[in-house]
This record gives sequence, structure tokens and C-alpha cells, in this order.
Amino acid sequence: MAFTNNVMIVRHKLLAQLVRLWNENRLLDEIDRLPLELSPRKSKVIGRCCVHKERAVWKYKSFPLLGFDMSDEVDELTPLSEYAKKALLRTENKKENLLCVIDEACSSCVQVNYEITNLCRGCVARSCYMNCPKDSIVFQKNGQASIDHETCISCGKCHSSCPYHAIVYVPIPCEEACPVKAISKDEYGIEHIDESKCIYCGKCINACPFGAIFEISQAFDVLQRLRNKEEMVAIVAPSILAQFSAPIENVYGAIKAMGFAEVVEVAQGAMETTRREAEELKEKLAEGQPFMTTSCCPSYVELANKHIPDMKKYISHTGSPMYYTARIVKEKYPNAKIVFVGPCVAKRQEVKRDGCVDFTLTFEEVGSILTGLNININEARPFSVLFKSVREAHGFAQSGGVVNAVKVYLKEEQDSISAVQVANLDKKNIGLLRAFAKTGKTPAQFIEVMACEGGCVTGPCTHNDKKTGQKQLINELTKR
Repeated sequence: MAFTNNVMIVRHKLLAQLVRLWNENRLLDEIDRLPLELSPRKSKVIGRCCVHKERAVWKYKSFPLLGFDMSDEVDELTPLSEYAKKALLRTENKKENLLCVIDEACSSCVQVNYEITNLCRGCVARSCYMNCPKDSIVFQKNGQASIDHETCISCGKCHSSCPYHAIVYVPIPCEEACPVKAISKDEYGIEHIDESKCIYCGKCINACPFGAIFEISQAFDVLQRLRNKEEMVAIVAPSILAQFSAPIENVYGAIKAMGFAEVVEVAQGAMETTRREAEELKEKLAEGQPFMTTSCCPSYVELANKHIPDMKKYISHTGSPMYYTARIVKEKYPNAKIVFVGPCVAKRQEVKRDGCVDFTLTFEEVGSILTGLNININEARPFSVLFKSVREAHGFAQSGGVVNAVKVYLKEEQDSISAVQVANLDKKNIGLLRAFAKTGKTPAQFIEVMACEGGCVTGPCTHNDKKTGQKQLINELTKR
């Protein structure tokens, strides 16, 4: 796995170890000792005050990987093995939230966003003091200013008024990354995710330098059903082509070796999405609608539902590739449980609303599970899917892929339809979409919207690093 930071290594290492214990039927017996084994008494601790704190973090990071979060702990003396037992015995995971913050790991960010440095000259003007609405600026004996963090509200007026630029803004990375202000500190100084605002773009997960933000995983819900020989089918997102350094047949073979009855490409459903999207676009434009946007990015759909309601009338009613793929699979395997495999956090929310799809695994989780099961992709028995999709369907994995597929489908009509891409739902692009919705005026008739810069191939839960993945995807698409 191409790790871009140590946080990703920790996530991968912990899940892989939990899966290894599960695979060897040692999970319930040895999980309580796992934090001690991962952080032995005399080990060097990175970013924590002591080894005991690090062990607590290991313990609580196991919670979301087992399908729980911090709210599930009602007694601190309850051992990890009890939660592991519940995870293996449950028939349904009823957790409503998709993300959680590990309290023990979220403890090192600043409480107030502004600090006065030694560049302060102790000037007579005292602009910082004069402009502070809470009288939070105090002065030392040498005349230099400092901030009383008990009363500061982080308004930034002192920062903008200092003539020496002596006051610096100290960001909170997860809050900076969130484009919809869905994450903020609670009364205890711990970050809290407001899922009534969250669009599940996943930007906060990898932005947190302490790895305190996790998805609520369904890994053991899937693994336990595979162990019980339940019929399960994996439907794999097009961006799988960019995830592993091995022939795609080996990748599918490795996934099938986990115990799945069948592996199906979501690109198959993308072909139906293309056809319906193209027909709907023609219909809407003929009716006089000024523009239409794509609908296959669940994070964008969440954005419209929660923050830009005026945009909903412009979003295509066509289902996502996952939606159509699941229904194709259900026709052949009516009793099977369907597991979507992809790079996306928001897909978990779409799966919860789709009666045909039962579980979600991310590419990152699949990589860790294969490690824990000792399945070597390069040595896996190759598996070829029954239905091979066209290149344009696999192209849904990258920015511009939907537009390209629709235009190819429209053939001679494509020149009469203008299209643009909005890739990366940051604050700037959200403002742009809000303006489109409010005015009904856009630079094009067809707008492809993707939450991730570069498209799904750069999603928050990928196995490969983003740049390598993009290059690999392009190489794979040229072969088709």
C-alpha cells in the first residue's frame, strides 16, 4: 500500500491485525492484549504523552473498526473482547452515524485559533487590544501582548489589525478541510461531527494529523457472514483499476478468495446510468430546463439535500451505477447479500437508503483485510468477470468520465450540448454551485459534479496514493 502519512499506516496496521486474529480464531482471546502488544512498555511513542495514552488510543481506535463508536462505551472497565463478541454475534448494525471522532486521539489541537508570537513589539497603538470585542488581549511587563484563551472567541480581529503581523492563525486541520462547517469542538474541546450538516466527503478523515476520525466499519459484519457461508456478491467500483499493482483479474480473484460467491463490476451499471442520463438530459433541455447536473456522486446529493435545496430540481433522477448494478445482481442472485466495494464515505449513506445493497467495504479496508487473511494479490487465482464493460463505463472513476460517456452515447448530438466539470467540493466550488442554483445561469447545459478532486479515483478511502492511482487508471483505460 502506498501510504501518504503515518495515520494511514496506523489504520491499516490495526485493521489488518484485528482481521488476522479473527481469521485465526484468536480475536476474542487476544484482542484485550493487542494495545499492549502494539505499544510495548518501553516503546517510543509518536505524538502522545506516554505509552499508556497510546494504548488507550489503540483501544478506542478498535471501536469503529468493530462497528462501534465512543458512545457505545457505558463502562470504561468493559474489555475490548466484549465489543468484539458483540460485533461477531450481531445480526444487524443499527448505527445511524457514519463517522466518529475518537476522544482519546483528539486532544492535541489548539483550543483557540490565534497566538501572539515574539514578533510583537509592544507598540503604543495597541490595535489588537483596541479591536478585541472580549478584552482578551493582556500585556506582559515588557509590553508584549498575549491572548487570554479563556475568553478569546477566535474572531480574528486582533490578527487582522496587528501592524507587525505578530499574531498568527493556527488552523484546526479537520475544520479547515470541511467545506460545510459540519465539524467543530464540543464543550470538552473534542471535535464533534454534525451529521445533519455532513456531506460525507471524507476530507476530514485524512486531514486529521492524529488519526482521530474514523468511519464506522462494516468489515466484521461482512467477514462473519462470509465465514458462515452466506451467499454474498461483491460489486466493485470502476476506480478499482487504480488501487492495486496487479492485473485486475488477480485483484478480482483475491476479493473472491475472501469468500464471495461472485464479483461484479459496477461499471456494468454505469452503462445503464449513461443511457438514462443521456436520455434525461435531452428531455430536460427540450422542456426548457436551463441545465442538468449528474446524480452519481452521493456526497454531492447530500450537499444539495442539506445545503443547496434550490439545486435539487436540477439534479438528474437517474440512479447511480451502483443502483443499477445491484438490481442486475439481484435478478441472478435474489437471496444474496450485496457488498459495495469502493473509495467513498458517502456511498455508505447511499447504501443505507438502497434496499438492494447490504454492506459497504472501502478499498482501504479491502487492502487491510487481504493482509489480515494472508491473501497475496499477485498469487491469487485470476478471476474474470462474466460481463466486461466498455471503457467509457470504467471512465466514471475519473473526473470528466460521466460527461465523456454521455457524449459518446449521444453520438452526433453531442456537439449541440455544452458540458463542464465541477470536481472537488471545496468552499469555492460549493459557492459556485449555490450561485448556479439560485440564478439558474450556468456556463454549460450539463454539469458533472464530483466531491473529490480528480473524481472517485482520488476518494478518501483509496488503497493507492492519489497520483499513482490516477496514472494507473489512465494506463488501464487505454487497454480497453
